[in-house]
Amino acid sequence: MSESTPITPDPNPAEALDSVANNSNEQANTSADRSAKTRQLLGMKGAASGETSIWKIRLQLMKPITWIPLIWGVVCGAASSGNYTWTLENVLKVATCMLLAGPLMTGYTQILNDYFDREIDAINEPYRPIPSGAIPLPQVIIQIWVLLIAGIALAFALDVWSGHEFPTITAIAIIGSFIAYIYSAPPLKLKQNGWLGSYALGASYITLPWSTGHALFGDLNSTIVILTMFYSLAGLGIAIVNDFKSVEGDRQLGLQSLPVMFGITTAAWICVVTIDVFQGLIAAYLVSIHENLYATILVLLIIPQITLQDMYFLRDPVKNDVKYQASAQPFLVLGMLVTGLALGHAGI
Repeated sequence: MSESTPITPDPNPAEALDSVANNSNEQANTSADRSAKTRQLLGMKGAASGETSIWKIRLQLMKPITWIPLIWGVVCGAASSGNYTWTLENVLKVATCMLLAGPLMTGYTQILNDYFDREIDAINEPYRPIPSGAIPLPQVIIQIWVLLIAGIALAFALDVWSGHEFPTITAIAIIGSFIAYIYSAPPLKLKQNGWLGSYALGASYITLPWSTGHALFGDLNSTIVILTMFYSLAGLGIAIVNDFKSVEGDRQLGLQSLPVMFGITTAAWICVVTIDVFQGLIAAYLVSIHENLYATILVLLIIPQITLQDMYFLRDPVKNDVKYQASAQPFLVLGMLVTGLALGHAGI
């Protein structure tokens, strides 16, 4: 047998433990810092402050995380047209339309909202670029105008590309930019009223991009507009989720969001009921036009949303709002696509 190497005990075990603990803390701090910077860039709650790159600050103002539902709405509209085919030209059209709906029009909307909400953000989210002083107000105004003009110009280009006699997509872009303005700006400032503001936001996330995607490949008709406006009542529930993060600032400045009007618990129930019930009614409509398979899939997608509402949102909507949206919204947006495919299949 060979001799075993003797194990020499550490003469300073406390120092060794402290070293391990310090390394663990440094790793945790690095991870937390990285997460906070990512949240900052995407425009999410819990972000870091202190960004110095002007282009990152401009991107943060546009809140890229909010582009996703609008981009997805374009896909749903293309599906509901029933005319989308996988050609290079159509892919380029959709990609261009996504640029319009996401970075340009949603970016314009988010910066406009931040500009008029700078006093509220100073209370709720002081790390945002405007209240933190990271970007001067004149530069913010310039960015708003650049995105607005670029968005309307690109919308007109899409109308020309699609051969529209009437500039449908341009009209939608102008309507959307007007809604964004009256949502954020006085004297109307729709967001001061929980119901009007939440529905305006829900319609902007569902009806406008969906109608744009549909018009890109088909004739936009009143049935599609009415159905998507009805679907936007489910989007109203999603819009209410966003109000929980700013309850304190809304109260101080007199904004009547639903959590302020009804209290946290009641507003949470209003939120989940609108999300679930109106998706269910859309499923019932799909049954009425004999799209039973799509209706069944939509119902199956509602079930996990209800489960996650109980697990996260209803238990603590203020603490779990982001966690709930991240886990439940994929099922909502998949349901939108299922509905779009059903409408396209039915030739609505």
